[in-house]
Amino acid sequence: MFPVARAALNLTARGIQHTAVRQAHRKYEPDFHDKYGNLVLLGGATVFTAVWTYVFTQAGIQWGLSPVGRITPKEWRE
Repeated sequence: MFPVARAALNLTARGIQHTAVRQAHRKYEPDFHDKYGNLVLLGGATVFTAVWTYVFTQAGIQWGLSPVGRITPKEWRE
């Protein structure tokens, strides 16, 4: 291996090691996801359930999955 490439890899590895050591000695501070993650997940699930409950019960959509007998050909207009 070339000396320049070897030195670059050594610096990269040393930087990663320093970062790992620095983070290992740091006090753990909760981030946004630790503080509010479950609340955001539950809020999203609630909105999802409410919207689909409305769609299934109140929107007046006819849930016929088979198009047999419902699609009729129309006359071609020229």
